[in-house]
Parts: sequence; structure tokens; C-alpha cells
Amino acid sequence: MEGGAGLSTENAKEAQQQGASYTYWVRQVTEEAAPPPVPRKLSSQDILSSQSQPATLGSLWNRAGTWEEKNVNKWATDRIKELLVSVGSVEFPGGNAEISDVSKCVGDAFLVTVRNKKRVGYTYELTLKFKGEWIIGEEKKMVKGQIDIPEFSFGELDDLQMEVRLGETKDLLHQDKLQISQNLKLFLQPVREKLLQFEQELKDR
Repeated sequence: MEGGAGLSTENAKEAQQQGASYTYWVRQVTEEAAPPPVPRKLSSQDILSSQSQPATLGSLWNRAGTWEEKNVNKWATDRIKELLVSVGSVEFPGGNAEISDVSKCVGDAFLVTVRNKKRVGYTYELTLKFKGEWIIGEEKKMVKGQIDIPEFSFGELDDLQMEVRLGETKDLLHQDKLQISQNLKLFLQPVREKLLQFEQELKDR
């Protein structure tokens, strides 16, 4: 019994010493640690300094100007349609025609920020509906159809191509159809100009 009591007393002393040692260690670490940050009101100099920093591109979260890609399909599709319908009437020998609708406008457009530099790009393919009238054999003929524009991308408008498809033209001779198709390719230049305007607006966004 006496031996057990002696061990208990020793254990208690040892635990007390360990507790004191732990308390000392915590106190020592706490005293040596850096003091907590204290809130400081910004001075007018601090505000001026932040305002003088160069503006960064991209979102507010991307202040470092690293990679960021933004999809602008909705704006681009609506804007291309709006611009092409505004081409207006094109006159050519023996007739005239206009773009009545953009029935197909499929593609992607995007803005990319890389190292605080903006880059743009897009890829689209189009189908334009047209209507017009021609004087053929001293008779006025109404002609409808569509112009297909194969896939094109940013910086490739100099190579823009068109394929004309006429609607129902049973009373037209083959040579008349060829002439009308050739006339309709005069839309190439005004369409290219509208797409160049779209490119510029995309770069300015």
C-alpha cells in the first residue's frame, strides 16, 4: 500500500511538472509570435498610389492578367444578322436584289486575355435569303433564293466565298439563271465590308 501511494505521489508530481512545462512553452511561443494585424485607415497617398497603377484587362478577379476566355456568341450572332440585313439593295444590269433574312448563322466568337493582352477570334458559316427582280425578255421576273457562305474565321475575310442557289425558276432559261447567279455574287463586297465592321467591333469590346 505504501509503495502504491508513493508511485501515485510521484506520478502527480511528474504530471504537474509536465503541465508547467507545457504552459511555459505556450507562453514562450505566444510571446515570440508576430503581433496580430491592426486595421489601418487608408491615407490619401495610398489611394493615389492604387489609382496610378496601370489598368488590367479581363475580369476583376483576374488582376494578374493571366489566361481568361470569354464567350460572346450571343452578341456576335445577333450583331452579324443585324449588319447583314442592313446591306440594303444591290443594283446590277437588268435587276436588283436585297438580303431579306439571315436564315443560318452558326459559329463561335470569343475574347481571350493572355498576360494582360486581349485577343479575339471567331468562326462562322452563314446562309442569306435574298429576293429580287430582273428584266428578262422585256418581262419583269421575281426571283428568290439563298446565298451560302462557307465557314470563315477571323482575319480570313479576303478569302470569303459565296454559293448562290436560286429558288423555283421554271420559266427561266439556263443562261438567264447563270446571269442572275453571277449578278448575285456582287453581294460579296458589301457583305465583306459588314463583316469587317463586325470584326472591328469585336476587337473594341
